Amino acid sequence: MRKRGWLAAVCTAIVFLSACTFANERDAEEGESQALTIAAASDLQFAFKEMEKHFEEQTGRNVEITFSSTGTLAQQIDNGAPYDVFAAANVSFIEELEQKGKLVPDTQVMYSEGELSVVSSKGSSVSLTSIEDLANSEVKKIAIANPEHAPYGMAAKQALERAGLWEKVKDKLIYGKSVADTLALVATGNAEAGIVSRSIVTEEVQGVPVDPQLHEPIRQAMAIVEGTKQEELARSFVEYVTGEEGQRLLQSYGFHVPGSSQ
Repeated sequence: MRKRGWLAAVCTAIVFLSACTFANERDAEEGESQALTIAAASDLQFAFKEMEKHFEEQTGRNVEITFSSTGTLAQQIDNGAPYDVFAAANVSFIEELEQKGKLVPDTQVMYSEGELSVVSSKGSSVSLTSIEDLANSEVKKIAIANPEHAPYGMAAKQALERAGLWEKVKDKLIYGKSVADTLALVATGNAEAGIVSRSIVTEEVQGVPVDPQLHEPIRQAMAIVEGTKQEELARSFVEYVTGEEGQRLLQSYGFHVPGSSQ
């Protein structure tokens, strides 16, 4: 009886260990095949799409990027959205999530500083040479990203206030959910003009730089989301963005090296 009991125990242990080994191998295989999920601010849509291609070629791993306003993405992460990396358009959103324990400690890094442009549709009769032209009577509607959750919207509001234009144009303002949505409002003719990130100015619009002294520096930061099952790959992506190739790509889209505007 003792012998049978001993054999049964050994068999049970073997089965248990085999099951654990299989589960670990399965989890490893799933981790290898799972795409790296990035939550990225809308101003990054062109730069990060190019980075996505290069990173996938270099690592052989798939990347999936969700673009939206920084505030919307931050709220999603706060509510448990399973992203691996969060690239925000303003460092304050990263700091807030870090304080809440939603990000992996010590992974926060500055990766760029953004710039504003005043834009109008190329098919429009409106001619803009500076932000002051937004007060002209021919400009009926001005699109900016919602300042409540979009960093570029916050910066646009600051620029209008510091330029002494806010009271003159506030009744003309319409709000996009993000800078990408704001650009679409101008490109489709729903607004004669708008203020967006320089990084997303396309051939559909014509842009004029906004003096960076009219707003606080748009310091952009990123970090790894707490709970990720792909921390090593996530760290590799962050290193790519902040590395030589990533920084060169960002600068080609109108971003600046962190701290260069100070």
